[in-house]
Amino acid sequence: MALCFLVPNPIKVSQSFPKSFSWSSKPTFPAIASFYSAIPRLGYSNLKKLNALHCSNLPTASTNNTQYEFSDGSSEVELRLELGQGDVTPKEIYVDANESSLAIRIEQSGIIRTLMETSTLYEKIKPAETIWYIDDDQLVISLKKQNSELKWPDIVESWESLSAGITQLLRGTSIYLVGESTEINQRIARELAVGLGYTPLSTTELLEAYAKQPIDSWVNEEGSDVVAEAESVILESLSSHARAVIATLGGKRGAAGRANQWRHLFAGFTIWLSISEATDEESAKEEAKRNMQDSGRGYSNAEVVVKLGGWDPNYSKSVAQAVLSALKRLILADKDLPGKKSLYIRLGCRGDWPDIKPPGWDPSSSADVFSPSS
Repeated sequence: MALCFLVPNPIKVSQSFPKSFSWSSKPTFPAIASFYSAIPRLGYSNLKKLNALHCSNLPTASTNNTQYEFSDGSSEVELRLELGQGDVTPKEIYVDANESSLAIRIEQSGIIRTLMETSTLYEKIKPAETIWYIDDDQLVISLKKQNSELKWPDIVESWESLSAGITQLLRGTSIYLVGESTEINQRIARELAVGLGYTPLSTTELLEAYAKQPIDSWVNEEGSDVVAEAESVILESLSSHARAVIATLGGKRGAAGRANQWRHLFAGFTIWLSISEATDEESAKEEAKRNMQDSGRGYSNAEVVVKLGGWDPNYSKSVAQAVLSALKRLILADKDLPGKKSLYIRLGCRGDWPDIKPPGWDPSSSADVFSPSS
């Protein structure tokens, strides 16, 4: 099953994974948060349990600029929202929580005021264990995490929270961007590097510095095979680098487009950035699944494919956010992945990913992996 993420027109982004995940749309309110120490809590008996709100026939007033305070208490997260002017009673407050979404509304004099509404909580919660109470002029909501080990930087999943929070999952593992477009790879690599505090690297720039000529002229003079082989050498030297985002050469001229030249790309998390031919979200999902099953294409070795319905550099951060969200879900599905990447590097990037063989194993003894010269 594919995971899809849509960013504002003209770009659509679809993410596909080897495992199934759920996804929701972007939050509809600004992420205004302040972090602070834990707040003393009332006893459970004094807390009001979850209420659901069905308000299809009532007038509404949106206040999506509600400011909130947020704290992470390990097994649960706490949210504090200003109730605004005027007295608000518990009977007028409605909290609707689901695994990945939260809506908070107040109904007074037949008018519903939305304090907060998001369909992208930072990670999944246990909605049945949601509790809330009024503390002076604040509404305090406690949400129980499904994964108590994951630190939440904020209540919602956003560029800011993802770039701040995913480093705990990556554990220094580098990221490789592959795909048909060198420009897209480079722009998204720079965006990710800034957000994560990683080093941005471009194999295209390194190749051109080595050859002292543009890639196009090098290909015209010596052919794409020579350029791809040279990029493989650079990827080998970069495979031991930690905390780097590496943009690879796009198209058939690059090593990533060749299935037998992935030995050193497996040293990091690989993201395939691909322009989609689909006209809708469901078609993009199916296209992504077909691409990942096409073993004849080098890019199908990637751990994540991000499908773009178009390209506009102004939306680079939205695409980068989709990449981070995909990586978060990928690693949460298998928390040992960063450790396996580290082991793969220490054993010499022998091409035996993901089924790492014992020390002393000879890659030339197996036809199931790439040859040492690849």
